[in-house]
Amino acid sequence: MTALRTEDLETLLAERDGPCVSLYLPTHRTGRDIKQDPIRLKNLLKQAEHELEGVAIRDTDAAGILQPARDLLADPDFWEHASDGLAVFLAPGFAGTYRLPVTFQEKCVVSGAFHVKSLLPLLSGDGQFYVLALSQKHVRLLHGSRFNVGELEPDGMPTNLKEALWLDDPERVLQYHSGTPGGGGRRAAVYHGQGGASDVEKTHLLRYFRLVDDGLVEFLGDDRAPLVLAGVDHYFPIYREASRYPHLVDGGVKGSPDDLSAATLHDRAWAMVEPIFRTEQEKASRRYTERAGKGGTSETLAEIVPAAHHGRVDTLFVALGEQRWGAFIPDGTGSVILHDAYEQGDRDLLDVAAAATLKAGGRVYALPRERIPTTDSALAAIYRY
Repeated sequence: MTALRTEDLETLLAERDGPCVSLYLPTHRTGRDIKQDPIRLKNLLKQAEHELEGVAIRDTDAAGILQPARDLLADPDFWEHASDGLAVFLAPGFAGTYRLPVTFQEKCVVSGAFHVKSLLPLLSGDGQFYVLALSQKHVRLLHGSRFNVGELEPDGMPTNLKEALWLDDPERVLQYHSGTPGGGGRRAAVYHGQGGASDVEKTHLLRYFRLVDDGLVEFLGDDRAPLVLAGVDHYFPIYREASRYPHLVDGGVKGSPDDLSAATLHDRAWAMVEPIFRTEQEKASRRYTERAGKGGTSETLAEIVPAAHHGRVDTLFVALGEQRWGAFIPDGTGSVILHDAYEQGDRDLLDVAAAATLKAGGRVYALPRERIPTTDSALAAIYRY
């Protein structure tokens, strides 16, 4: 899988029987290092096997849990379509694999739940965006972060104008005139027979962009990340007329994107969205500071976890690279049990709070500790009520 959504995080954090194995590693799209990627995974699997021995699991059970990842080692096609990072999640009866446009540090975590904090920047409000590069010959959707970009391949999205309008079959295209049955609601094209070439071109482009937008909206779902359009100038107003995605950024990367690399598109789009992210995060930090001590915020884990579970957290700041092990009992009093170190069956409660916030439609900023707007905690929350 090359995209990550909030519902994927919900799946990963579901209650499971038996130990959960979380593996993260950097991967490479091209070059000599691509041959080292399966070796990295193999080494992490050896580490996971060793750690599974420490949770009183039989060798046969451990082999069954790890087998789906071991199968990847012998699949050359899997490695030929790598992204910048690979995340693998294994548990009894479950295996999930994500090829994602972000570089991970190598990590193996065996615990009572999947370790998802390394995924949070992909779902947080701190720097995730999309670039839709449009020309008549190509459609490219890129998923970018502050440091990385990767190309996605959404099912159902046309890859060029010819594919979308069947221009390789002129007889079929000519059937899409005004009033022709089968045009399909707003997708029906209108050909006037007379009029300038620009009118015909706009008709083609509007239908083309609506089909692209249909695939985009279906693929992105309820994602709230900004979308930057890349294309020639006169495409922008036509695409805005077609688009239903509510987070389309004003302006865009101007010029034909066909000759631009993913890295160049990333740099030009990042220059447009970085001020948006910086402004949003600064506003959120100021909101926290203004409301701190007045009952609308908290930096206490035992308060924030149940509040997030009940949908009360509007904005959560959580420190990357830190864990707080324990358990949350949602029934009854909503007790939070903290442990000084990992104990069998524990969850990282920072992960739990972040996932619950995202599930309830809140915003999460996964940040280095020094950027959390409080000096005394690994997390801080702004409440809705």
